[in-house]
Amino acid sequence: MRFLLVEDNAKLATSIVERLTLDGHVVDHAAEISTAEDYISTADYDMILLDIMLPDGDGRDFLNEHRGRQDDTPVIVLTARSEVSDRVGVLDLGADDYITKPFDFSELEARCRAVIRRRSGGVTNAKRFGDLVFDTLAGTLKIGSKTVSLRNKELRLLEIFFGAPDVIFSKTKLVDRLFSYDEDVSENAIEVYVARLRRHISSSSVQIITVRGLGYRLSLT
Repeated sequence: MRFLLVEDNAKLATSIVERLTLDGHVVDHAAEISTAEDYISTADYDMILLDIMLPDGDGRDFLNEHRGRQDDTPVIVLTARSEVSDRVGVLDLGADDYITKPFDFSELEARCRAVIRRRSGGVTNAKRFGDLVFDTLAGTLKIGSKTVSLRNKELRLLEIFFGAPDVIFSKTKLVDRLFSYDEDVSENAIEVYVARLRRHISSSSVQIITVRGLGYRLSLT
């Protein structure tokens, strides 16, 4: 997934970015609301992790404006406040969940998985397309009874395609989804990952089709 982390505590932010990146996710970090606004105006995110007390404002105001724009990107609030009224308040503003600082990273990851499951309306993360069964959060891919081993970027690329079968994704869009702003990559990298993914699923009923001049889409053969 692509995360936007809005957190001004540099030590905590570094730890979260490192943990999520290690798990294969893409993370953009903003220490201020103004930077976060710049990010969301140019990129699409699967999840926003939002602190409350920020140098240039209140995260609750950011959340309120975010929902006011009809943006339904999942938001988990990171808060040091443990009062029930504070927790209820962020949920009423449109947060999908909250987690109280200090927290264990395994709990944060579990809450992210739970929010995604609720948003997708299911009790499992597994999705099926053709004879492929892909668990987007466990990172497992099965073709029939065979389990296929994929690297992180290959998993994230397949996750993008699985999220919208038959939708055409341009190379620019895929670069935006697969890499953070800090990573200097060219669109040629997408060709490499698409080629690798095609080899992995070559025995399945699913293929990645090149739409000349537009990009790629996941389709049934």
